[in-house]
Amino acid sequence: MKIQENISLRRYNTFGIDKKARLFFEANRSDEVIQAISHARSLGKKLFVLGGGSNILLVQDIDALVIKINIQGIEKIEEDADFVLLKAGAGVVWHDLVTYSLASGLSGLENLSLIPGTVGAAPMQNIGAYGVEIESVFDHLDAIEIASRQTKRFYKEDCAFGYRESIFKNKWKGKYIITHVALKLWKKPRPTIDYGDIQRTLQELGNLIPSPENISKAVIGIRQRKLPDPKKIGNAGSFFKNPTVPIADFERLREKFPKIPGYASGKFVKIPAAWLIEQAGWKGKRFGNIGVHEHQPLVLVNHGNGEGSDIIALSKKIQSDIYDKFGVILEREVNLISTEQWIEP
Repeated sequence: MKIQENISLRRYNTFGIDKKARLFFEANRSDEVIQAISHARSLGKKLFVLGGGSNILLVQDIDALVIKINIQGIEKIEEDADFVLLKAGAGVVWHDLVTYSLASGLSGLENLSLIPGTVGAAPMQNIGAYGVEIESVFDHLDAIEIASRQTKRFYKEDCAFGYRESIFKNKWKGKYIITHVALKLWKKPRPTIDYGDIQRTLQELGNLIPSPENISKAVIGIRQRKLPDPKKIGNAGSFFKNPTVPIADFERLREKFPKIPGYASGKFVKIPAAWLIEQAGWKGKRFGNIGVHEHQPLVLVNHGNGEGSDIIALSKKIQSDIYDKFGVILEREVNLISTEQWIEP
């Protein structure tokens, strides 16, 4: 095993926070993950599992063995008249999987185009965008149980998916390392275009038909207009979840704020966090090296040499202000990485 020491993690997290890993190892295969677990145990070091670094905020150096998951490969493992089951390594870049599925004539991932990060993190977070979540196409995943170093398989019913949630973020947090994910994709298109600006963007692009390729093109255009490129300015995409409130609470809010948008789902209404933050006057605000993005208030940014602690402090101010103005609690979507996230091997 090639273990590196005192490695800067700046290029391994999209916020561009310059914190160091005491020990660093890049795992390209499942057996290398098992080796790394054993090695950490022999050294008496804890573990930290790193994927694409697109949904994390580093607040301190990591005095542990950081395992960068880089397991590659995409393959068709099953097929029938209606579906294809694609299996991808946890280290595959998520958008590369989307591109592969489109090139293979498959539908199901087009609304999730250009989401940053890797395949392994997708089910943990139950990633979603424009009316689609990975839960809708998820079949199973393979993961290594850290305690036993055995590989286990988990199906959809095992994962307790919710809004940006899964069992791997709570009950089983720190117990497994995902190595592969299998998704069940349709051969015939099933367009979802009634969320966000997809329909309008398709029209602007020349009244394009809602094929998977065109929906992907529309989603990419929307995301590129609204969201900053992490290669140009440090960010982790949406920093906050969209809050969900009971219908009665939303109606009371609408009496006070008639233009407040909301998306009904059963007995609850989802409110766009970006609208709340913009109405509260935070959009485009800069505080030294950090700030709120000028085009998308849901995104906190690192203009350069910002500290994770500064971004946390800003997020808390925004949360407090939104609660004071609207009585709505904003939850962070980004994971704050501290000693609590280090895993005992």
